[in-house]
Amino acid sequence: MLSTANKLPSGTIRFSSKVVFIEESSFYKLVHLADGTIIKTKALIGCDGVNSVVAKWLGFKAPAFTGRPTIRGWMNFKSNHGFEPKIMQFMGMGFRSGFLPNDDTSIYWFLSSNEKDMEDDPAKLKQFALSKLANGPDEIKAIVENTELEYIMLSPLRYRHPWDLIWGNISKGNVCVLGDAFHPMTPDIGQGACSALEDCIVLARCLAGALLTKEQSGESTEKVASESEQYKKIEMGLKNHAKERRWRGIVLISTAYVVGFFQQGDGKLTTFLRDKLLAAFLSSLLLKRADYDCGKPNIS
Repeated sequence: MLSTANKLPSGTIRFSSKVVFIEESSFYKLVHLADGTIIKTKALIGCDGVNSVVAKWLGFKAPAFTGRPTIRGWMNFKSNHGFEPKIMQFMGMGFRSGFLPNDDTSIYWFLSSNEKDMEDDPAKLKQFALSKLANGPDEIKAIVENTELEYIMLSPLRYRHPWDLIWGNISKGNVCVLGDAFHPMTPDIGQGACSALEDCIVLARCLAGALLTKEQSGESTEKVASESEQYKKIEMGLKNHAKERRWRGIVLISTAYVVGFFQQGDGKLTTFLRDKLLAAFLSSLLLKRADYDCGKPNIS
């Protein structure tokens, strides 16, 4: 991240800068940061995560808790761990766990449970994970056992209700949201970061289409426009982005919730449906949502 940031003009990225509130000023937005800094912007793109201040300004409610907290861990090995580069998943009554090598010497793991009132104590979280994986392979249990406590954390899984996206303002004026600020979803289909990248591609295409005009020579140029004209063009670009991405966000949130609900079900009916009828369907649904082409930026 730092090596990439160093290639940009000084001040392009402000680290550890929390947005406190947003103020309107004619055709601009004034973004107030916790350190007192005020940033004046022609377009405000909220990529500020699940607790987005920008989403709140647009009128979205805070994302809802699924009732499924997740323990997350990161294990660093002193040498090659020997695992293949593929995810290993384990499911039981009311829990689901996964282990994914990041490279040859580290593994990310998680355990999602239906236990709503888990204590945020790394030592207790480790023991809880080991108790759930008691019947699992020894090499998997060893990963959890050897994970240092400072690399274990508890995360509540939250998501935005799909109907909030049906009626909500994904954009308003020269403001819009992307990624988790737009469509926070459970990680059950692995499309959170992927969909955020899709948002960026579509946003670039929509803004370029609104701001750039085709001259007779065939080259795209940005015409000198008044503040009012620029505002209207930006507004139209963000509206087009919201229109194109709204349904995709609704489908991903809904799919992730349903897949997680059945994969982690602890009732007799949900367990029967998952194990006897829906296993193949849920797998195909996951792959189908990943097989998506958002198009190219087309900004030149």
